[in-house]
Amino acid sequence: MSESPADSSTGPIGGAASGPPAEAGGSAESAGPAPRSVRVVLMALLISIMLAMLDNMIIGTAMPTIVGELGGVEHLSWVVTAYTLATAASTPIWGKIGDMYGRKGAFLTAIVIFLAGSALSGLAQDMGQLIGFRVIQGLGAGGLMVGTMAIIGDLIPPRERGKYQGMIAGVMALAMIGGPAVGGVITDLLGWRWTFYINLPLGAVALAMVTAVLHLPKRRATARIDYLGAVLLTLGITSFVLVTTWGGTEYAWGSARIIGLIVVGVVALAAFLRVETRAAEPVMPPHIFRNRNFTLVTAIGFLSGFTMFGAILYLPLFQQAVQGASATNSGLLLLPMLLAMMGVSLVIGRATTRTGRYRIYPIVGSALMAVGLLLLARMDTGTSRLTSGLYMAVLGAGLGFLLQITMLVAQNSVELKDMGVASSTATLSRTLGSSFGVAIMGALFTSRVQDEMEARGGSAVTAESAQLDADSLAALPTAAREMYQQAVASGTQAAFLVGGLIAILAFVASWFVREVPLRGGPAEQKPGGPRPPSASEDRPVAAGTA
Repeated sequence: MSESPADSSTGPIGGAASGPPAEAGGSAESAGPAPRSVRVVLMALLISIMLAMLDNMIIGTAMPTIVGELGGVEHLSWVVTAYTLATAASTPIWGKIGDMYGRKGAFLTAIVIFLAGSALSGLAQDMGQLIGFRVIQGLGAGGLMVGTMAIIGDLIPPRERGKYQGMIAGVMALAMIGGPAVGGVITDLLGWRWTFYINLPLGAVALAMVTAVLHLPKRRATARIDYLGAVLLTLGITSFVLVTTWGGTEYAWGSARIIGLIVVGVVALAAFLRVETRAAEPVMPPHIFRNRNFTLVTAIGFLSGFTMFGAILYLPLFQQAVQGASATNSGLLLLPMLLAMMGVSLVIGRATTRTGRYRIYPIVGSALMAVGLLLLARMDTGTSRLTSGLYMAVLGAGLGFLLQITMLVAQNSVELKDMGVASSTATLSRTLGSSFGVAIMGALFTSRVQDEMEARGGSAVTAESAQLDADSLAALPTAAREMYQQAVASGTQAAFLVGGLIAILAFVASWFVREVPLRGGPAEQKPGGPRPPSASEDRPVAAGTA
């Protein structure tokens, strides 16, 4: 891959420094972006990541109103599934496009696609249109997620990157906390269409900021995009996401459709691996997996996504069915986990910047994650909200140690030319982990609840076993209600126990992560200090002030 002459020039925020370090300037790796410019770009990136994260959170509370107006209740789940599928399938492709043709152009395109999908979704006249427009929105969201991480990787040396990625973790936690409440308020005051329209002014601000301030090096790839690899990877990802979405709900796990999707997914991914070894510019270059740290943190990201989203799904259900919380309150009762995750992410990000050390964090994080899940697996009908809140805080702290460190190590393990692919692979692994976690923990939960109800003679309630909210539960006879609460407690115990075992696998893997020095440390900032590992790793730096 060749790059344009812009790669050796400087602009408002962009241009790669080249040549030996100047006496007063330090190395290329140390010349940091101008603080004010970085703050503007960071604000745009945070808005973008918030839009991508918040969208599914907001839409959940608006779904009853949407169905009431558009109908099509039988296709209700596809409003969420279509978005998730498009996001997951497009993630690695966006990363590769950014690597080959330039990060800024790819990111701006993703914003425009996301805003177009948002506007069209708000204008939808039936459920079929809404699902189609959600696909467009999801395609843009995939680029927002990857673009944010990769641009930070371009602008900020790894030594400084932790604190910025900690901020992103904070925005993600806020989206999870505030999304349902914001969706309810918007739907009640402005109507469900504004749950999509609200993206337009925020996205326009991000678009203007990025266009005006961010100037990354332009790239011009001599090789063609690996279209065959992109198609095979998309087919494989789509097949497995559909398996985890439909299995045990829309279709039985042993049904012909689920088995067929598994076969298609396996064949597609096997063919993808073969194609990637021969492609001039593979969508997911095999050589990045030869780096032990990259492979390990990708696996840890998958495992943490597995446990995190399974917990977010089944903790509110336990709180509503067993502890008697309302739907709104059950979301607020997740605060101990989400606030712990946000706080630890911010602290760890700054600590990584200060010390340059990170190996201990995946070890501590996966240990806390395992302990938190095993504690949650002990909850029963007598567990108080205070006790469950403490258990959730332990889990949240563990996730806070892991979420951004895995991205940081993944990016530090590759050269700059593969930054987009590294970011997209780390993001995709977490997304796929969440899909498998929700599916597997959900299957265990449903099976255990049904078995418990049948064993206690309450099979009449089993058909609605996962659908009873606090009000519906209160209407049941006392004996049936207590029976159901015991069954739900048993189901969540099984789900969290499996989550704990998965977290132990992450703990084992984390011990094999090596402490590779983060680029951009103090040694590189001294005049005459060592240069970055290779010229290809020179990052864009701010000029604007030069």
